Amino acid sequence: MLTPSIILEDKPAYTDHDRLFKELIQTFFPQFIEAFFPELFQEIDFTAVKFLEQEVFTDILKGEKRRIDILAEVKLQKEEQFILIHIEPQASYQKEFHERMFISSSRLYEKYRKPILPIAVFSYDDKREITDIFTSNVFHFQVFQFNYLQIHLIKTNWRKFIKMDNPIAAALLSKMGYTEDERVQVKLEFLKMISRMELNPARTNLLYGFFNTYLYLSNEEEKRMSEEIAKLPREEANRVLRLPNSYYEKGKKKGIEEGIEKGIEKGIEIVIYNMLQKGLPEELIAEVSNVRMEEIVKMKEKMEL
Repeated sequence: MLTPSIILEDKPAYTDHDRLFKELIQTFFPQFIEAFFPELFQEIDFTAVKFLEQEVFTDILKGEKRRIDILAEVKLQKEEQFILIHIEPQASYQKEFHERMFISSSRLYEKYRKPILPIAVFSYDDKREITDIFTSNVFHFQVFQFNYLQIHLIKTNWRKFIKMDNPIAAALLSKMGYTEDERVQVKLEFLKMISRMELNPARTNLLYGFFNTYLYLSNEEEKRMSEEIAKLPREEANRVLRLPNSYYEKGKKKGIEEGIEKGIEKGIEIVIYNMLQKGLPEELIAEVSNVRMEEIVKMKEKMEL
């Protein structure tokens, strides 16, 4: 019997990386800080976070307009002080990026006169180092030194995050340092992570959309994913299959419904067989597969389970 071919939504021709990262980080801002900067997380009062309007600065020498993607005003826990957190997602390698961060922070300080914590999120696949320091020296005298924080996702170990119940860490697995052979496993861990969290449908859809933009499985990988889900312990498989925008729901939109109308396609049959072997309740199998209870019972009797 063949494993089911799960067909995902068509991949868009153009990806607005800045918009995707901005929406993800602003929606899950506390979780972003907690996942990547746990010490900073303890110092911030997240009940008083305010996202400021997008700033646009003009680089006169280069004739370019630069936008500050994410700028959050936050209050510190132990003192009556507000600081700015500037987060800059960067989708391509730029040798002079450290200078760009310095200029942006300088402009922000000029306007707000508040302490600024700059953070860069590198989402491109180039592993070349970029300095996190920008300095200005005259002879042997250092005029100033500017530092900023970096997250270089491609150099980040995805396995470090899979035990977290953190939605943004789950979504960003799609941009971390996995191999080609680990793609299916990374997608499976993503599904397991979000299945443990109580998220509303809108936030779940945001996570799905972001993840699938950057880690898009082939048909062959989809077949392997079906097999891996069927191998999960009953309780965990139950959670994954009940996701509002689940792996199987996407497949039902194209092909599975047609297969059910004809009888039961071989792909659906092997999924049902694996779930029966795992001892999943017949009611759950019928709900997930959209196959009538009578057909499930017949299959179970045929397999003499």
